Amino acid sequence: MNTEKTNLKFGYYATLSLVLLTIIAWGFAMIAIPPVGPYCPGNCMTYPFSELLSYYPRDYYWMYLAIFQLFAYLIFMVSIHFITNVEKKLYSFLSLSFALITSIVLLIAYFVQFSVVPISMMKGETDGIALLTQYNEHGIFIAMEELGYISMSISYLFLALSFFVNKPLEKSIRLILIISFILTILAFVFYTFQFGIDRSYRFEVAAISINWLATITAGILISVFIKRKLKVIK
Repeated sequence: MNTEKTNLKFGYYATLSLVLLTIIAWGFAMIAIPPVGPYCPGNCMTYPFSELLSYYPRDYYWMYLAIFQLFAYLIFMVSIHFITNVEKKLYSFLSLSFALITSIVLLIAYFVQFSVVPISMMKGETDGIALLTQYNEHGIFIAMEELGYISMSISYLFLALSFFVNKPLEKSIRLILIISFILTILAFVFYTFQFGIDRSYRFEVAAISINWLATITAGILISVFIKRKLKVIK
């Protein structure tokens, strides 16, 4: 089997894995309704979030899945770089570079969240937990997610530029990825303009939704794109 075919097959399964893991992680994230802030349905928690264990482990399941989704995302980006045409590899490499930033930031955010916060509360070690917990609208977790998904949208912008525009399928992929970047930036500007630095987790929710939707839709189209390339290789 030649190297190109091997890379394409690997990229195909990496893409499908990313799409599937994103759908599953999003499904679990949808049931983790925030018990604080603007989207709280009632009986909202307040600082210092001493009741957070009431929502453990329900609100943490999606983060475990998001860890694996990020691994799949990084593998996907590497595989796309290897199957990108030589003249477009600058863009795929830039996309991979921002994917690394995204993965590092979000992996730290998620792993610390489910490995540090609950056990610290269980043992009564509450100093600093209010700043770390996901339930703090102005805490470290929300800030890291905002940064992570801004970086992901930039990775998708450069990924879009690694595709040509002379074929309808590639043009559609580019369009979805570029729109996701534009919507992420517009959401940041909108919520910052509306609420200033007190935007809570509004932008975080929007950024996750935009980027995960782009991951699923573009991922499906990219899997079709790879499948077509595989058919022309003997």
